[in-house]
Amino acid sequence: MIDQIIEKSDVGDVLRKALDGQRLSVEDGVRLFESDDIHVIGAVANEIRRRINGNRTYYVVNRHINYTDICKNRCTFCAYSRDMEDPDAYAMSVGEVLERAEEYYEQIKFTELHIVGGLHPTLPFEYYTEMLSTLKGRFPEVHIQAFTAVEIVHISEVAGLSVTDTLSALKDAGLGSLPGGGAEVFSPRVRGIVCPEKMPGTKWLQVMREAHKLGIKTNSTMLYGHVETYKERVEHMVTLRELQDETGGFMTFIPLKFHPENTRLAHLAVKPNSIDDLKIYSIGRLMIDNIPHVKVFWIMLGIKFAQVALSYGADDFDGTVIEEKITHRAGATTPQGLTVADLLAHITETGTTPVERDTVYNEVTRNAIGMPAIS
Repeated sequence: MIDQIIEKSDVGDVLRKALDGQRLSVEDGVRLFESDDIHVIGAVANEIRRRINGNRTYYVVNRHINYTDICKNRCTFCAYSRDMEDPDAYAMSVGEVLERAEEYYEQIKFTELHIVGGLHPTLPFEYYTEMLSTLKGRFPEVHIQAFTAVEIVHISEVAGLSVTDTLSALKDAGLGSLPGGGAEVFSPRVRGIVCPEKMPGTKWLQVMREAHKLGIKTNSTMLYGHVETYKERVEHMVTLRELQDETGGFMTFIPLKFHPENTRLAHLAVKPNSIDDLKIYSIGRLMIDNIPHVKVFWIMLGIKFAQVALSYGADDFDGTVIEEKITHRAGATTPQGLTVADLLAHITETGTTPVERDTVYNEVTRNAIGMPAIS
């Protein structure tokens, strides 16, 4: 069936390469973005998704905690960050972080704590290690995914340590893995517009490289839908692919849709249409052939559209989340969290099989009272 439909496509030769297991070039990726044949591109991406992950759609029972919105960078695309003197700015104590984690644990028995925040200029290094060790002491079976690569560099500067030594200390305190945030788009041109204060993309990649060397798995991301070109998107994907060839440490690729509301970049942004959203997932699946998973962050896309993306290359629906703040300050109208029953229903509606996972993609089973076990 696929063989027949790609013959008539204007990018059939590129799609044939993907189906035959050949690696796509930057030029191939740009052609896919320029093509209007989204359904054929999506069908091929879905075939590749099935070859890698079968008919499974993964989800995780997790809880998000944003420990501070105070950030020294104040990137133009970010609606979340605040200055210290802003009346609504906040920074949680370690005790408050623990209280937030305890709020929902008895209710949902999450297997992951996802913790990120701003680059707070005065929090000491011990704050981060104490946060991790306190949470790990209270929830020894819960995986802690915390601190973007940008936060890691900031924490290392606070500590006066190398990135490697900082990661080692955080790992000893309880850090399990890193989220993929802060990558944005690697292009220096793009970063000069949307986040000139932020470290260059090469530094983000180096942090991930060092994490992978220490056995710390990470996610990878791309923030799309602002000022980037098709070529810059594809070059970003290829750069992730190259680092994955080197280290094998990325677990998933997560396209993040830019939300312009309440940001200083709103006047430059053209909000991606639905076709463009689907292309990101499909082309991401085809270009990044060595990262096993593509995650759809339903918070940013909306639940219905996230369901559609599961037929266009994505195989992970993220999770329960609970109390997401960053995207909602930028105008997201999705819920701040979902129940497990909601996730199961949404995934089942797509015709795929929901599979609970932990952070590093071990399958999770639960007993009669809901306690998780890793298989």
